[in-house]
Amino acid sequence: MKFLRPTNIRSRLAIWFVAILSTILLLYISAVFVFQYVLLQRQIFHDEIQDVETVEGLLYFDQHGSLQLEQGYHTHQQSRLLEDRLMEVRDLAGNVLYRTDTLKGATLGGTALPDEGIHSYNERSTTLADGTRVLLISHIHPVQGKPVLIRLGYSMAPLHDRMLYFFFLLLVATPIALVAAGFISYSVSRRALRPLVSMASRAEQITASNLHDRIVVENPDDELGHMGRVLNHLLERLQQAFAQLQRFTADAAHELRTPLASIRSTGELTLQQDRPNASYREAISGMLEETTRLNRTIDGLLLLSKAEAVQCDSEPTSFFLTELVHEILVLLEVLVEERQITVLEEYENAPHEPLVADRSLMRVALLNVLHNAVKFSPDRSVLRIVYGSIEREGHIFHHISIHDSGPGIAPGEHLRVFERFFTSAVHQATAFRGSGLGLSIARLIIDRNGGRINFEENVVNGAKCCIELPISTKKSKTA
Repeated sequence: MKFLRPTNIRSRLAIWFVAILSTILLLYISAVFVFQYVLLQRQIFHDEIQDVETVEGLLYFDQHGSLQLEQGYHTHQQSRLLEDRLMEVRDLAGNVLYRTDTLKGATLGGTALPDEGIHSYNERSTTLADGTRVLLISHIHPVQGKPVLIRLGYSMAPLHDRMLYFFFLLLVATPIALVAAGFISYSVSRRALRPLVSMASRAEQITASNLHDRIVVENPDDELGHMGRVLNHLLERLQQAFAQLQRFTADAAHELRTPLASIRSTGELTLQQDRPNASYREAISGMLEETTRLNRTIDGLLLLSKAEAVQCDSEPTSFFLTELVHEILVLLEVLVEERQITVLEEYENAPHEPLVADRSLMRVALLNVLHNAVKFSPDRSVLRIVYGSIEREGHIFHHISIHDSGPGIAPGEHLRVFERFFTSAVHQATAFRGSGLGLSIARLIIDRNGGRINFEENVVNGAKCCIELPISTKKSKTA
């Protein structure tokens, strides 16, 4: 029943230990009991053989032809142990020649069996008329030239009484031993789990305000120490996530506040005094431009939220990278033709295997990168797209590089361009200032799909973005 189940691990460990120990003791006691019983039975059998050999030398026929047992063999009355045994002597015709008083006239063993006692000492169990169980041996021996069948038996009652007493002692001692083992196992488990209690107490004190605190690990090499290290790594990741969330919230608030403040100031200045219609149109146009910028920022934040919410076990689709790039270039065709930009595509050992990923998100990532490349490219320039493959750590990756002829990236900004709301220090780039989320979204999506994205630092003219995407052999739906 559930309400009888212990609620803490220490008690459960103690109960499991006692249960296992009880099973082991039960098997051990049974084995010892059987072994002791068989051993004592074998000992009785050997004692009987010695007694029979002794009796064979003490039997004789008197002058009347009656079989007698020599009594002068014993020097002390307490040494006359043979009379305490059950013995019966018969001739080969089955007539009883001698019977000890301990039999009280009862027959020992009944009718003779075929070949009984001829070759060796025959051993068997039998029961007397009064129910006494006897371990009996038989042997044929000549007495004064006349062969007789000697039967000698020991009552098993003393052995049974001794074994019953032995079992009673075990029955009394076992529960005491189990209770003592239970207390000892509870104490040992309590001591062994003390670091776990300490870690749990420490973990309960860690909140969002003190995520920098860590759990104290006493022994990093055992299982509890491993769990402590895992919890510390978890706290470290949570601390980084909280710090990133705080930075993101601050940056988002700043980016959203700027266009809202601009819209509000423009509206307040416009309403302060009467203006001609052209001035109102200009003010409304500026407000719409800020609204558009605000919408782009919000859309970027929603895309980031969607990319971060995608689960790693979501079902991907299979598609070809070149087809996706061509689809994006069709979307940018008007902008490319307006700027008179020449797009050159080259293939250097490009793999023929399709990509396996979330196609919609991958489309957003490549669209952001290609749109940036077109946006920063000067008029009548060349945009070079190279498809290829690369092997890293035993895995093959799709490799695509997008090289524009724009102002490039300032030294030290090749990693910072992927930060959210980052604004480049390059003067030419300020004219194309956007929401600062495009590359952040692209990097998050590509990382989620097991790839990587970076800008080469040794490029002289323009910027060269390199993207690597793994070739997966997982089964997926074909796009």
